[in-house]
Amino acid sequence: MTDTGITDTHLHLWDRSGGGYGWLGGAPEALRRDARWEEVAPQQVALGTTRVVLVQADDTLADTRAMQDSAARIETLPGNVDQVDVVAWLPLADPVATATLLDDAAAMRRVVGVRHLVHDDPDPGFLDRLEVRESLTLLAARGVPLDVPDAFPRHLDQATRLADEVDSLVVVLDHLGKPPLGDPRDMPRWETSLRAFAARGTTIAKLSGLSTSGQGYVAGADLRRAVDLALELLGPERLMYGSDWPIAPVPFDLGSGTGDLLALLADLPAADREQILRGTAARVYRRATDGGR
Repeated sequence: MTDTGITDTHLHLWDRSGGGYGWLGGAPEALRRDARWEEVAPQQVALGTTRVVLVQADDTLADTRAMQDSAARIETLPGNVDQVDVVAWLPLADPVATATLLDDAAAMRRVVGVRHLVHDDPDPGFLDRLEVRESLTLLAARGVPLDVPDAFPRHLDQATRLADEVDSLVVVLDHLGKPPLGDPRDMPRWETSLRAFAARGTTIAKLSGLSTSGQGYVAGADLRRAVDLALELLGPERLMYGSDWPIAPVPFDLGSGTGDLLALLADLPAADREQILRGTAARVYRRATDGGR
């Protein structure tokens, strides 16, 4: 396990030649091309990244297999990165199939967490479905965390209920729940929801995807407000850094999504910074085939 350098807990790769990734059809045009490791690798090396977690970008087993293959290949390449893991997709609406995959060492190779694109699912109550809850119970029993993407406002309260109702399930909130930076009407609602989420002891949040600009967004003030609240509510031991490459705010530009955040983190005490940049990920994201946490 890497114990020095930065862990990027949220990076996407995709190859559109095999189909899938339908959401890209409505994404900014600049994103509608393949996302390959070779493009971001020099930027990661410059930052001192030594571990990367690839996060699913399509609700298919094919996407998971592609990430697993990419992870294995990246580890063989020269450079700083010596560990690459995967937040996979599993068919959570089918607990029998989920159980079979969880027990399959090949299917779970390099897997450190599971995610479903709940924000794109036509069922807004996906996480509350009985069959999904059964699958989440299986994850909890095996020590596999669940990532929840783009949660505010649709899924942040659901993520809190999950932490309450599924015993021992570690719920990882991607992108800090997507705070509505620059929106003075919605920010108080997000803060209230984040407080409820953070009050549960098995919840974790990623400081990732936070530089997406909106109306009235001010990088310094709004970002600092969100990060300061996260530190107050969760503490550095329950926060993880992620780049969200290649998505926001400038597609395929790692620095545009990480520069302001890393500058804020540089002002923290060294021990706090270490937790966010690698320590929390080392505890939370452990390979399922190695026995979970």
